[in-house]
Amino acid sequence: MTIGAIIPARGGSKGIPGKNLRHVAGKPLVVHTIHAALFCNKVDRVAVSTDDPAIAALSKAAGAEIIWRPPELSGDAASSELALLHGLETWRAAGWVPDYLLFLQCTSPLTRASDLEEMIAHAIASNADTAFTGVANHRFIWREDLFGNWVGVNHEKSKRPRRQDREREIMENGAAYLIKTAGFLERKHRFFGKTVCWELPAHHAIEIDEELDLQLVQTVAQARQIEERKNCLPNPLEALVLDFDGVFTDNLVHLSQSGEESIVCSRGDGLAISRFKKVFPGKILVLSTETNPVVLSRCQKLGLPCIHGVSTKEEALNQWLKSEGVPPERTLFLGNDLNDLGCFKLVGCGVAVGSAHPEVKAHARIVLERNGGDDAVRELLNLISTEPTDIF
Repeated sequence: MTIGAIIPARGGSKGIPGKNLRHVAGKPLVVHTIHAALFCNKVDRVAVSTDDPAIAALSKAAGAEIIWRPPELSGDAASSELALLHGLETWRAAGWVPDYLLFLQCTSPLTRASDLEEMIAHAIASNADTAFTGVANHRFIWREDLFGNWVGVNHEKSKRPRRQDREREIMENGAAYLIKTAGFLERKHRFFGKTVCWELPAHHAIEIDEELDLQLVQTVAQARQIEERKNCLPNPLEALVLDFDGVFTDNLVHLSQSGEESIVCSRGDGLAISRFKKVFPGKILVLSTETNPVVLSRCQKLGLPCIHGVSTKEEALNQWLKSEGVPPERTLFLGNDLNDLGCFKLVGCGVAVGSAHPEVKAHARIVLERNGGDDAVRELLNLISTEPTDIF
């Protein structure tokens, strides 16, 4: 059984200009959808159908194939089905036709890979021809008739049953559809034969069609991102180890005319560390390969133990953990460059600053929004803190 995912993402959008490239929780909408498909272990290929060079470049960088959509299928009147049929024909011309087509929309960035896996498993187990994702609907729906009178659509207006007494209803949320390819090529519509639904949480009901929707999804996505990041933290966390250059600093060195080196650190990080030390019961260490005395000087001012001038960070960290009696799996390491990768592999959670090397980000369990030297340490300490608000 093979499954191919196609994500229609044209450049034009009247409701929100450039909608598919708008950011939610640090990523463009189209990238959210691509990642959900790529991380779904039931999907064989992921393609973005687009007419826009910017969307194409971003989608390719995110790991998707590009299917260039012709102008006649890129206007406001062109249906999603036409884009999907064109995508399938493009694949067939290249010698590949999947058994199932997974149709995904960029307007639902809250969709997870696990949501897709569960929907696919449910549809196949049900021997369904088509499937869709939806959310429970408990609202009373009304419409106006030809005489200006409002009548109940899903209820009789003379009866107001309790929520638990009403017949269960599902509202299509537009996130994902699974379609048997053979039937779709014949019927040319996303719904035919036996159709099943996979129910998602209520907050998945938000589809991005206007600016307000974008703000709502941003709020939900940020809250979920914090929850997911906290779930990556060792529990309990017994040791926090921090690189110095590129973490406390912006990784730049300033030279005076006499050849003296200086660096720039964030006062916000210093204040956060001062407060964090009062509530964190575990060990804290700064670990650096730098021999510059400014590293030790800054750590002394912050009251942080420091090991610097080491040749191999991983070896030095391993020795320190053994001497302190701290299990590596209960340790968090914050770094930014390639010489931190060994530490990432050793500890329970490797964290990268926003300005870290791309390979370091790829191996990190958490990637911060802030760059080194720009309150990245403060962001991490707020994440580790059990306090509900930013106290640091």
